Amino acid sequence: MVITAHPDDAEFGPAATAASWVDQGSVGWLVCCTSGDQGGEDPEQDPLELAALREREQRAAAEIIGYAGVTFLHQPDGALENTLALRELLVREIRSFRPDAVLATDPEVLFYGDGGVNHSDHRAAGMAAVDAVYPAARNPMAFPWLTREGLAKHVVRRLYLFWSNQPTARIDVTATIDRKIAALRAHESQLRDPERVERWIRGWAEDEGKAIGSTAAEALRVIVIEDDESEGPAGPEVESAEGAAAAAESGVEAFDERAASPAGSGAGEQ
Repeated sequence: MVITAHPDDAEFGPAATAASWVDQGSVGWLVCCTSGDQGGEDPEQDPLELAALREREQRAAAEIIGYAGVTFLHQPDGALENTLALRELLVREIRSFRPDAVLATDPEVLFYGDGGVNHSDHRAAGMAAVDAVYPAARNPMAFPWLTREGLAKHVVRRLYLFWSNQPTARIDVTATIDRKIAALRAHESQLRDPERVERWIRGWAEDEGKAIGSTAAEALRVIVIEDDESEGPAGPEVESAEGAAAAAESGVEAFDERAASPAGSGAGEQ
């Protein structure tokens, strides 16, 4: 499961990793906290129309990556906060989909060196995801009405934090970087110069790949919640997504459960 603040965050983030895991048999689900209704340049633009457009773009991008579906939580863009209400929505998604691995933005990042500020929505979404994963999703007394609805507690084994200043693993995405670029291009409303964005993304992936001797890689900060030597990257650098994908593979069965249940059928577009 990938949890983001906005449509296009997943594509600028770990899309190639997600695509690689999907190719290895995992089932992925994308959760967008907002619909990106503030992501425009025209103050007169109808935010509802922009939100609808960006949701369409995100669904198209998600299809390219291979996610099984997307959920939009319709939280306020530009004003996202890590509230109990947002945490409950995320716990509902986690208990419905029941992933072994969750990917989210690193909430500890405020600045990128001297070269940028991390959007407050990104920080809020990342912190809400972390708090939903631990302890809320695994605590049957947290949001007990969810348990009464049939959404039992669930233990997420790994957190993979992207856009981190402290990455501990690099995933070889040579085989899926083109899918990431294609998915990014689906966000037409956000790309004034797609070719420039592509050059930047490929250069970024190339730089990360040098650390592990690959053509392209994505960097992640791995947080081990439940230790299991058979899951997750074996060390600070991994040469393929093989080990990391194991942490997400049980989502295949979990998604089958969600798709077959009343709680899952209305949780997001499939």
